Amino acid sequence: MNPPKPVFFTKAQREHLSLQRRLEYLRRSNDTANNTSYSHSVKPSSDSYDFRDRERQRERDRESDRRNREREREEEAKARERARLDKLAEREREKELDKLAAVKKQYLGSKKPKKRVIKPSEKFRFSFDWENTEDTSRDMNSLYKNPHEAQLLFDRGFRAGMDRRDQKKLAAKNEEMREEIRKKEGVKEKPEEAAVQRLKEAAANTYDTFDMRVDKHWSEKKLEEMTERDWRFFREDFNISHEGSKIPRPMRSWSESKLSSELLKGVERVGYKKPSPLQLAAILLGLQQRDVIGIAETGLGKTAAFVWPMLSYISRLPPSEENEAEGPYTVVMAPTRELAQQFEDETMKFAHYLGIKVVPIVGDQSIEEQRFRIRQGCEVVIAMPGRLLDCLERRYAVLNQCNYVVLDEADRMIDTGFEPQVVGVLDAVPSSNLKPENEDEELDEKRIYRTTYMFSATMPPAVERLARKYLRNPAVVTIGTAGKATDLISQHVIIMKESDKFPRLQKLLDDLGDKTAIVFVNTKKNADAISKNLDKAGYKVTTLQGGRSQEQREISLDGFRAKRFNVLVATDVAGRGIDIPDVANVINYDMANSIEMYTHHIGRTERAGKTGVATTFLTLHDTDVFFDLKRMLVQSGSPVPPELAKHEASKFKPGTIPDRPPRRNDTVFAH
Repeated sequence: MNPPKPVFFTKAQREHLSLQRRLEYLRRSNDTANNTSYSHSVKPSSDSYDFRDRERQRERDRESDRRNREREREEEAKARERARLDKLAEREREKELDKLAAVKKQYLGSKKPKKRVIKPSEKFRFSFDWENTEDTSRDMNSLYKNPHEAQLLFDRGFRAGMDRRDQKKLAAKNEEMREEIRKKEGVKEKPEEAAVQRLKEAAANTYDTFDMRVDKHWSEKKLEEMTERDWRFFREDFNISHEGSKIPRPMRSWSESKLSSELLKGVERVGYKKPSPLQLAAILLGLQQRDVIGIAETGLGKTAAFVWPMLSYISRLPPSEENEAEGPYTVVMAPTRELAQQFEDETMKFAHYLGIKVVPIVGDQSIEEQRFRIRQGCEVVIAMPGRLLDCLERRYAVLNQCNYVVLDEADRMIDTGFEPQVVGVLDAVPSSNLKPENEDEELDEKRIYRTTYMFSATMPPAVERLARKYLRNPAVVTIGTAGKATDLISQHVIIMKESDKFPRLQKLLDDLGDKTAIVFVNTKKNADAISKNLDKAGYKVTTLQGGRSQEQREISLDGFRAKRFNVLVATDVAGRGIDIPDVANVINYDMANSIEMYTHHIGRTERAGKTGVATTFLTLHDTDVFFDLKRMLVQSGSPVPPELAKHEASKFKPGTIPDRPPRRNDTVFAH
């Protein structure tokens, strides 16, 4: 008799039987197979059947739960999709409503509150009581000093005509004849001279609207001869305007500057022939220890305008070696390393004549070395706000006797996020020497008050907030128009595609020849790429961008100033304040993000009164500045490209809805 076949479990059995049940079943099967009688087969017990039923029921329950969970997830997904579609529909409805509202406003007009009508007498308050000094009707032409009487010249073909040349010849001939008659009669002087002199003296004290006497120009008069009318003409000639009380009259030349003889010698040796308009207006204010806010165009000598009064103030104080532990006398803050380096160079031109020590505190230099130089004693610290505040917090430096603070490019420091550091430094300066808030209160001449100079091309709210807190009764000096480029810059704007920029740049550089040019871009990556491509093309090019170390940036600037490179590719690091002489061309490869930064970019060309050319590559991606750029070009008299003038973005300020009358072909949307 053949032995029974081995028992094999099916897949369902293996899944539902536990290990113990399987072992038991195998043991029983083996015992049966080992018996001598194989006629009997093992039958599963009733317990095994119950166990399988229970396992199957559990499996069915699990499957049911799984299906329920899947159904719930599907319902949740459908609910989320319905919510998303509802939100999209709501947005579309809002857009349609906004569009309909704009159309209604465009065609039906908006209800605007009526403005109160202001009478001209209230608005202008014009006074008709003129003084003699306000007379501007006198003609400066010497031809009309002694006008001749009209004579009839009938043979000329017209009646009651006047020929000025013939009359002058006739008058000269008549005078010669009278002189001969006086000589014959033995008369030494003209009988009418005394009477004429008396009439002239009387006329000088009376005002005549039709008086055509020639008056001297203000440049020909002595200081004591200047009248209010002359000073008004002087300010108009240099485009100077003041705000504030008790403003002293500006100086007209170095001899009227009240600077020390040592400083004037330094000015003469450096080669400053004539003071700039800002220097004319601001130097005397600084010498009087007035707080000053200077708002001026780029390239008008702001550095020297505060350096000379600052050095004059320091020269009256004891040397720093006597109280070196109390810190410097003055602090100058700048937003960039290059600008701080420029201030240091400009200050050292004059400081060494007076024996004044200057210490720069900027990043990318050893702070331990800077601490050592400060501890040795110095009168002037030129610093970036972040590094200076770091030195103050580490007790490497103190400002216990600092009473002269200069903030240059104040708006740039605020824009670059230096406001907390600037406030921290100003709070570290002794506030006990602040001037009284009352303007009429007399200042003690023996006491040293804190003087704060603040220079800025624009006056954003953050700068005004700093001025109100830390300046006392400041004198605001404005040269030209704030935020406006000078008339010495010739601006050219070219609208093109992005792919056409580099070939056009090469053509411009080829036309310049050996002349120097600064190429402005908006990103460090783009600056490196353009510089690399220009270098491959054979141009002598260098790069100035924030990703480079201080040493690399100084090498690039020195090489560009020394004409080893004639092309400088730069980001906004070089956009403001850095003085690079003899740069006649600026190329904005990328249009600046704001019109203020554009103004500072093109301002690198006309330093110290020289003319310059600024070329800007404009694309349709720069529509945010189209409106401001077009307005600046119109104000400066520069040509406006037709594409820019006709573009819709140049007609309305970004963010505003244009109000215009309906046109014939416009489509009207209705509900």
